[in-house]
Amino acid sequence: MTISPFDSAMLGNLFADAEIAALFTDDAQIASMVLFEAALASAEARAGVIPEASANRIADVCREFRPDPATLAAGTANAGVPVPALVKALKAEIGGDDARYVHFGATSQDVFDTGLVLRLRDAVAIIRRRTRKLIKALIAQAETHRATVMIGRTRSQQAVPTTFGLKAAGWLAPLVRIDHRIDTLCADLFRLSFGGAAGTLASIGDKAIEVERNLADELELPPTDMPWHSQRDVLVDFAAQLTALSGALGKMGQDLVLLAQSEIAEVQPGKGGGSSTMPHKSNPVQAEMLITLARFNAGQLGTFAQSQIHEHERSGASWLLEWLTLPQMIMATGAGLAQAVDMVPNLKVNADRMAANLELSRGAMLAEAATFALAEHLGRDEADKLVKDALARSAASQSNLFDELPKLTDVGIDWAKLRDPANYIGQADDYIERVVTTARRAIKDS
Repeated sequence: MTISPFDSAMLGNLFADAEIAALFTDDAQIASMVLFEAALASAEARAGVIPEASANRIADVCREFRPDPATLAAGTANAGVPVPALVKALKAEIGGDDARYVHFGATSQDVFDTGLVLRLRDAVAIIRRRTRKLIKALIAQAETHRATVMIGRTRSQQAVPTTFGLKAAGWLAPLVRIDHRIDTLCADLFRLSFGGAAGTLASIGDKAIEVERNLADELELPPTDMPWHSQRDVLVDFAAQLTALSGALGKMGQDLVLLAQSEIAEVQPGKGGGSSTMPHKSNPVQAEMLITLARFNAGQLGTFAQSQIHEHERSGASWLLEWLTLPQMIMATGAGLAQAVDMVPNLKVNADRMAANLELSRGAMLAEAATFALAEHLGRDEADKLVKDALARSAASQSNLFDELPKLTDVGIDWAKLRDPANYIGQADDYIERVVTTARRAIKDS
């Protein structure tokens, strides 16, 4: 096993996400930093801070400049960040007097953080695209199974009837809310990082604000009210939304693993995984992955949140902690979404098994319905006592609750209608309609 399963040749197809991973390679990171340096030179030339000819030379070299990441390794280890080594290599490539205008007035964190934001912009686009695709798939499941009655389970025990459509709506609703929160967060997340040595931009003098405005325009990243070198709350908020999204997927995965158990067998989720010794098994691998990735991100969030604690104007230690955690959290979220998008449209829902499982309690899961029906005639306390007596008789004789109830009372209740689980699903259809309507509106407006 490699240090990280995310970049393992053997485990990568299980944990990794090639589309997200491409944004967090050394080459992608270098490309984003080089883009910043080219944009900075252009922004400064527009403000008259550096010669236009030098900015053009820097831009021309940056278009093709892609140093081997290994050549930056020694400098990175020495400085604790790859930017000084990158700038040195870029200056050497440019040569002449123009080279002295590379990285003019900026600091390493400006380059690194803005490069991160540029890649986060692409990563969020991928995440939101997949989330909306999953939302559409769950809308379809919720609508298809509006009337597919199944047992509802609380604390892992049979409770009262529900529908698979409502269960799917329960997986859907959080995704809509989280997608909206991520969309709202983007206005704060996709911001320029540009503050110079200690967040004052003193090195650029009285043209600093103009350069900042030009740089924001070049990169299509608005500036913040002040440089955010040591203000990491938005990144922590983003990580929290990744965790919430993974958690929503994990909850769905956990439900599906339980519904796929041999003794329940109400849903078969996704592609079954085989066993090395038991050919009859079809393990719910995709659903299990959702659980694993959700738990991983939940653990990582606690670590990542500590990166918010900076000392004074900048912290090396807290900054490095982000590098260890955030890319993996994004990868886990992307991988979970990819698994879910592949799995949900192909869920095999066994309505016959759901109906059979509804009969396992011999009517006991409708005891609440019987109690409330009787209470209209007898009062709640007497109704409760009568139903408990009927449940005891049912358990003793292995009979159905609704065969025992008419023996204990002659009140005018349509027992045949009451014993049908489909008649005790409450407002399930209304709730499905609310969730689906909200979800449709959300993906239409996005």
